[in-house]
Amino acid sequence: MELQFSQETVPVLRVLIFGPLAAALLLAVLRRESWIRAGALAATLALAVFSLKLWWGFDRATAAFQWVERARWIPWLGAEYFVGVDGISVCLVLLTTLLMPLCVLCSWRYITSRVKEFFVCLLVMESAMVGVFTALDLVLFFVFWEAMLIPMALLIGIWGGPRRVYAALKFFLYTMAGSVFLLVGIVALYVRTGTFSVPDLMLHRFDSAFQSWVFLAFALSFAVKVPMFPLHTWLPAAHVEAPTAGSVVLASILLKMGTYGFLRFCLPLMPEATRQWGPWVLGLSVVAMVYGALAALAQSDLKRLVAYSSVAHMGFATFGIFALNPEGIQGSMLVMINHGVTTGALFMAVGLIYERLHTRELDRAAGLGRQMPVFAAFLGIFALSSMAFPGTNSFIGEWLVLTGAVRWVGSEPAGWMLGLLVGFIPAVVLAAAYNLRMLQRVAYGSPQNPDHRGIPDLGLREIAMLLPLLAAVVWIGLHPQPVLRMTEASVEHLLRRAEVTRVGDGPSVASRGPVPAQTAFRPQSTGRGTGLAHEKIPGL
Repeated sequence: MELQFSQETVPVLRVLIFGPLAAALLLAVLRRESWIRAGALAATLALAVFSLKLWWGFDRATAAFQWVERARWIPWLGAEYFVGVDGISVCLVLLTTLLMPLCVLCSWRYITSRVKEFFVCLLVMESAMVGVFTALDLVLFFVFWEAMLIPMALLIGIWGGPRRVYAALKFFLYTMAGSVFLLVGIVALYVRTGTFSVPDLMLHRFDSAFQSWVFLAFALSFAVKVPMFPLHTWLPAAHVEAPTAGSVVLASILLKMGTYGFLRFCLPLMPEATRQWGPWVLGLSVVAMVYGALAALAQSDLKRLVAYSSVAHMGFATFGIFALNPEGIQGSMLVMINHGVTTGALFMAVGLIYERLHTRELDRAAGLGRQMPVFAAFLGIFALSSMAFPGTNSFIGEWLVLTGAVRWVGSEPAGWMLGLLVGFIPAVVLAAAYNLRMLQRVAYGSPQNPDHRGIPDLGLREIAMLLPLLAAVVWIGLHPQPVLRMTEASVEHLLRRAEVTRVGDGPSVASRGPVPAQTAFRPQSTGRGTGLAHEKIPGL
């Protein structure tokens, strides 16, 4: 197979996709553990810094796919190496690359056996995750989707807790079952259209029955990954048994693959089916919000508490998507990003407790904050963020989702839909309850606190691990406009392409003019003094 790229293409995505694989091969030949850890940190840091080119070089005025790379891959099948990013996917790519160095840092002392294999799995995971968020060919997307499965199962099954094999097997079986439906949907689209290209598929309009069946196939696969209620049962087991870095990757990045799939495929390719099945998804989302919060409130294991909180928070994300208005979808994007930041930080905090106490039980960690005031300060801010306290990053995302929900309910005649909106109230109250309960017990405890004398507070490595996440909590909370501007054009184009703007939502997005149907590549300069160029094609 010979890959050929146009001279105008900047290989940013190629580096971000295959760079981790190259680093993994380099680590495979190293022998000293200190070199392996340093090499993994250096590689992930270099990729994180390099990925910032996407942020600074991205044209926020257009919804077109940018940094496109396209090459022949499997000619007899019609599959291509076809990647690119728009405002939706670029945020998730950056979330992936910027979190990976922190995953290496939180594993610095936690992982003591098979160190080389662990960091190799972590780098392979990064490659697959970036590939999922950038693939514009359905076969390529499916390959990356499945490539993520094996290293994640290995992280849980080899470096996990006492029930790691059970958790890894459950994760593998659930994900594989969902992938079967995804593959069926991909094949159906190819048989109907003769192409795997996502931009080309967007130019087709399918009949209602076909849309409905393909939507169900895709939605079942994505619902497993989110995971949506009642397909969530694999998540607590996987989180509890996974090492800290595995829990961070799972919660902060892997769960977003499901919501990204809804945005990238279900809404633009199957708009009628999205409207038809949307109320069911909204209902399950509200159930997930309340159920996840109630389950979190009942937990005594800190990791299981944070895991169930993920079920609740991802309910907000799916509700925002299927509200089908700009506020809901932009709020959903912010919820995804903020959940990645906050929940990743909480899992790291639980990992720090486990490294010191060798337990995650809330009673055993009671009063720990008296010996670890710096840790308690970090935990307090992350707990406030998790409950969407005003001024933190999660507040604006959930506020936008709620705004989108109100507009959606106002555009629907059925009175029962108001019940979905009312479901937000217990979800928000319960989120405050379980987060404050955790914070109060860990930071202050009770008169019968365990003896924590001699437990050290955070070191420089641990502060360096949590400080970027703290900065993200404050920055997005006080100044979310840069992230909103990044996604605004893509969300507007998504709604215009899907023609799903609701009556009563103000000026119709669909009324602003037709969507260009060009499929040719147009090399354009970045115009930012880099001397480089990248390509754009119309997309979401």
